[in-house]
Amino acid sequence: MPVLPIPMFIALLLVGLLAIRIVKREANPTLLALIAICAVQSSIFALVQYYGVTALRPVQAVIATIIPPVAWLAFSQASGGEGPSNTWAWHATGPVFALLCLTLNPFLLDALIPLSFAGHGLAILMKLRGGEDNLPHSRLESGADAVMVWRVLALSLIASAICDVVISYGLAMGQEGVLQWLPSIVSSLSLLSLGAMSLTSAIESRREPDLEIREAAPSPEDMERDKAIIARLDEFVMKQKPHLDPDLTLARLARRLTLPAKQLSTAINRIKDENVSRYINRLRIEETCKLMLDGKSVTAAMFESGFNTKSNFNREFLRVKGMSPRQWQAENRP
Repeated sequence: MPVLPIPMFIALLLVGLLAIRIVKREANPTLLALIAICAVQSSIFALVQYYGVTALRPVQAVIATIIPPVAWLAFSQASGGEGPSNTWAWHATGPVFALLCLTLNPFLLDALIPLSFAGHGLAILMKLRGGEDNLPHSRLESGADAVMVWRVLALSLIASAICDVVISYGLAMGQEGVLQWLPSIVSSLSLLSLGAMSLTSAIESRREPDLEIREAAPSPEDMERDKAIIARLDEFVMKQKPHLDPDLTLARLARRLTLPAKQLSTAINRIKDENVSRYINRLRIEETCKLMLDGKSVTAAMFESGFNTKSNFNREFLRVKGMSPRQWQAENRP
């Protein structure tokens, strides 16, 4: 009885996830492209490794150099970096160099591919050091979840690079047995990371036009400016209640206040002593409590106050109130 190879099974799963996202019109185009490229790569790997279609080996190598740049560009859209139109030329150097290596010296690919995976993975991790505020185009409700999912992706890229190095070392030492199980681990890591990305809305980017950001060293004038920004923000929150928008992002909030996202984020951190995600979610929790006091159920109050998922709501409620929503409701019931 024929057995479907793991990489081909992964490719079919990725195609299914891609079809679901397209039908639902979810995810930005770069993220969809990443899933599609990984599906193609998994199928090519299966054809080469299990069906003997060795003519596809060069294609497999070139596509491998495309995956990390596309992953970075998808992350860049969520983190407020330059869009694909501004950075594609730079990131295209990897695939172009791969084509040159195929012509001049294919053995150079053994170094190029893991360097590309590891380099882009480390770049994402470095960018994430600033936490949630470094993802201005992701939903504020997601908070640490968005950071965690992108870290999983970055670590998967690095793990893939390490596996490539181990495979090359094994072949050089005559240990061809590693090829029977190590590629499956690499494919499984890709599936896990992409599956996490496909099944969560945490990393969805809703890009707003960026305003110019003025960088300046902290000073008394900056503090006064930040206080003025927070005064505007407090008035805006009281009148417009932007936190009730479940799709609210830092970029969208800054746009409505006609401020650069970085400037607004800095002001909230300095004056409110918390990041933007926690600030917005605290407002939502306070709104939830008001609704529960008015007789709303926990679930109804959760959705009306701007939360999308119960896990995020429970986590933030515990952080703000120090107890679960039902405990709070029981203790504050009229």
